[in-house]
Amino acid sequence: MNRIFRNNRLVVVAFFTVFSMAATHPAMASDSTRTVPVELKYIGNLNNQPLVQLTFAGNAEENEFTIIIRDEDGNSLYRETIKGEKFYKKFLLNNDEIGESALRFEVISRRSNKSVVFEVNRESRFVNEMAISKMK
Repeated sequence: MNRIFRNNRLVVVAFFTVFSMAATHPAMASDSTRTVPVELKYIGNLNNQPLVQLTFAGNAEENEFTIIIRDEDGNSLYRETIKGEKFYKKFLLNNDEIGESALRFEVISRRSNKSVVFEVNRESRFVNEMAISKMK
C-alpha cells in the first residue's frame, strides 16, 4: 500500500515537472516573415523572484525597439526604447507586487511598427513528499 502511494506521488511530481519544463522553452514570434526578431524565455529564480530574459536578434536596419510591460488591466508598468542590433535584457519580476496576475510583454519594432506580445503567467505549487524506509 505504501508503495502505491509513493508511485502516485512520483507520477504527480513527474507530471508537474514535464508541464513546467514545457513552459520554459523560448517563445518565438511565429509569423512566417518573422516580423520582430525577439524571444522571451524564463531563466530561473533569483532570491525567490522569477527572472525572464528578452533576447533581440536585430540587424543594422531593424535595431530600435520599444518594450512595454502591462498588467492584466492594461496598465503600463514599464516602458523603454532600446537601440541595438543583438543584445538581451533581463527582468526580475517582484512577486510581492504582481502576485498571481499575468503580465504582458509587448515589443514593438520602431522601423516596421510591428509588434509581438508575450504573456507571462506565474503559478506556484508546493509539493511535499515523504519517504519512510525500514532500516536494519
